[in-house]
Amino acid sequence: MRLINVRRGQFVYYKNQLHKVYAVQPFFKQSIHLVRLKDLKQELTTAKEIDLYRPKHLDSFISNNQRYTLHKEAKAEIGDYILVINPRPDSLDRHHLHAIEMVSKIEENGVISNKSNGIKHNEYWVMMPGLAEGAAIIDFQKPDLEYEAEVKEANQKGTIDQELVIPKIGDVFQKNDSDPLIQAMVIAIKGETIILGGNLEVPIAELTDSETWSLMHNTFVQLNR
Repeated sequence: MRLINVRRGQFVYYKNQLHKVYAVQPFFKQSIHLVRLKDLKQELTTAKEIDLYRPKHLDSFISNNQRYTLHKEAKAEIGDYILVINPRPDSLDRHHLHAIEMVSKIEENGVISNKSNGIKHNEYWVMMPGLAEGAAIIDFQKPDLEYEAEVKEANQKGTIDQELVIPKIGDVFQKNDSDPLIQAMVIAIKGETIILGGNLEVPIAELTDSETWSLMHNTFVQLNR
């Protein structure tokens, strides 16, 4: 891609894996800040090393260690994750292209997300858990028939194709069902207990449950410029 065409939120392939553009800093050599969707690992690269991908109806991919299938006709329910496809934020909203947010409230014209954004029904597609019938697996740019067969077999058996999330110092997690919103950083790890800012102590099994907590980013990621 050309740097002039790169925008925050775009889905791209980098090193054959699906990523999302987190930020563009044109004055630095490695100007593209990516997040690998499957595990939220952050990467720095250049525009010429990425290829744009436009999500389609029934695309299936792993996001934050859980598999989802995009569905453009489904109406979201509370607790669903959605992908913003056609962002039209009002002055108080902060959602953007391909933002992934959890639905916390349903209204007549749209939803309210866990980040307090008002998102109209025509702005998002629902991320349905699992591999839907007829879905296209888009985790890799180059088709991997063996991998796809394993995903389909796992789906048929009712198992989940996911990788273990291992919290690290500096990771910022958001509690999905909190009101008001809670975001806290991992400041220490003591055995199977994760200690977060604000004197929160959470078992690792709870923190890595994507229905309860979501990993947002890592504060200490160094931007090698």
